[in-house]
Amino acid sequence: MSKNSKPKIEIEKERTLNLSIKEGSAAAFMIGAGETYIVPYALTLNANSSHVGFLTSFTGLLGPMSQIFGSKSMYKYSRKKLIITSVFLQATMWLIILSLGLLYFNGIITNSAVPILIFLYSLYAVVGAFGGPSWFSLMGDLVPEEKRGKYFSKRNKITGAISMIVMLVAAFILDFTEGKELVIFGFAIIFGIACIGRYSSAYLLAKHYYPQVEIKKKKYFSFIQFIKKAPSNNFGKFVIFVGLMTLATNFAGPFFAVYMLKNLNYSYTWFTIINLSSALFTILSMSLWGKIGDKYGNRKLLKIGSIFVPLAPLPWLISGNPFFLIFTAQFVAGAGWAAFNLAASNFIYDSVTPQRRGICVAYFNMINGFGVFVGAMLGGLFAQYIHISFMNIFLLIFLISGIARAIIVLIFLPRIKEVRKVEHISDKNILRDILIDIHPPFYGILKVVLSTMINLTKKVNRKKKVSVFF
Repeated sequence: MSKNSKPKIEIEKERTLNLSIKEGSAAAFMIGAGETYIVPYALTLNANSSHVGFLTSFTGLLGPMSQIFGSKSMYKYSRKKLIITSVFLQATMWLIILSLGLLYFNGIITNSAVPILIFLYSLYAVVGAFGGPSWFSLMGDLVPEEKRGKYFSKRNKITGAISMIVMLVAAFILDFTEGKELVIFGFAIIFGIACIGRYSSAYLLAKHYYPQVEIKKKKYFSFIQFIKKAPSNNFGKFVIFVGLMTLATNFAGPFFAVYMLKNLNYSYTWFTIINLSSALFTILSMSLWGKIGDKYGNRKLLKIGSIFVPLAPLPWLISGNPFFLIFTAQFVAGAGWAAFNLAASNFIYDSVTPQRRGICVAYFNMINGFGVFVGAMLGGLFAQYIHISFMNIFLLIFLISGIARAIIVLIFLPRIKEVRKVEHISDKNILRDILIDIHPPFYGILKVVLSTMINLTKKVNRKKKVSVFF
C-alpha cells in the first residue's frame, strides 16, 4: 500500500511517531546536560551524603504522586494540554535551578542552598511527572502492539546516543570552568542547555497528532483498591516486583556519583566517561532487547535483565580503576537495565487496557517512587550515620544493594506470567540461544567482553593495590 493510499489517521500516526523521536532527542539534552549532573551540582553547593539521599528520595516519591493527579486530570482535560503544560513548566524549572547556583556564588544564599535545591528539584519532578500518564497513554495509542519493542528500542537508541554526546560536552564545560574556579557558571551553562532542550520538546509535542480518546470515569479505581488486589493478580505482582527492585537499587544508586567524585577523586570528565560507558552499552544492546521482547515476550526479557542487574554493583568492590569498571560494572549495568526497563515498560502496555493505561502507569510509578524514596533515604542515612572500619561505607552499600536485588529476583520473578502469545524458548542457555538466533554478531562481541572482564578481574586480583587513572 502506498503512502497516499493509507488512511489519513495512519499517516498522522506515522508522522507523529517520527516526530516523537525528534522530541525525545530534544529531551535528551535535558537529561544529558541537566539530570545527569544534579548530584555533582548538589555537592558543589556543599551537600553531604544524607542530602544526596534526600534529593533522590523526595523527587522519587513526589513525582509519581503527581502522576496520580495527572492521570485523574485526563478525565477533565485533553492529553495534549496536560503534556505540553507539564513539559513547559519543567523546562522553566531549569532556569530557577541554575539561578540558585548564581545566588550561591555571589554569597546571597549559602547555608540554605542545598535545602532549596532539594525543594526546587522536587518541584521539577512534580511538574514534569504530571503529564507522564497522558504521554504514556498517547504512545500506547500510536505504536502498534507487535512493533513496540522495535520502535521503543530505536527511539531509546537515538535519544541515548544524543544524551551521551551532550553529557560529554557538559563534562568538558564543567572541567574547563572548574579549572578557572568558576564551576558554578559551568553548571549555569549546561542547565541552560537542558532548559532549551526541554522547551524544544514542548514545541515538538505541540505538533503531535493526538487521537481522540474518551476516558470514562467508570474505568477508574483508587490507589487503595489497586494495592489490595495487587498480590492476587499478575500485573500487581509485576508492580510489586519492580517496586522492590527499585528500592534495592536506589539504596545504592545515588551514591555512585558521590563515591566517584569524593572517594575516587574522579574529574568531571572521568565521571562522565564512566556514565557514558553504561549508556553506550545500553544503546548497543537495545535493538537486540527489542527483538527479543517482540519475539519471546517481555517476561522473558525481564528475566534476562534480572540476571544482569544484581551483578552490576559488585565490580565496584574489586577496583576503582575506571577501565576495569567500564568493562565490568558499566557493561553489566548498561545491558542489564536496558533489557529490564524496556521489558517493564512494554509489559504495562501488554497488561493494561487502553482505558486504564494512564491510571495504571501512575500507580506503577507511585510504587516505584515509594521504592526510590525508601531506598535512597535508607542509603543516605546508612552512609551518614553507620561507621565501619573494615571497608568503605559506600562499597558496603553497593554490596547490600546487589544481594538485595538477587533475593528479590529469586522470590518474585517466578510469580509473574507472560500475558501475550509469544514464541516459546527454554530457559536453559537462554542468553546463548537467543543471541545466536537473533543477533550472532552481538554474541561474538559479548564473548569478547566477557573474556576481557575475566582477564581484568584476574589481573586486578594479582595486584595488591590498583591505581585509579584520572
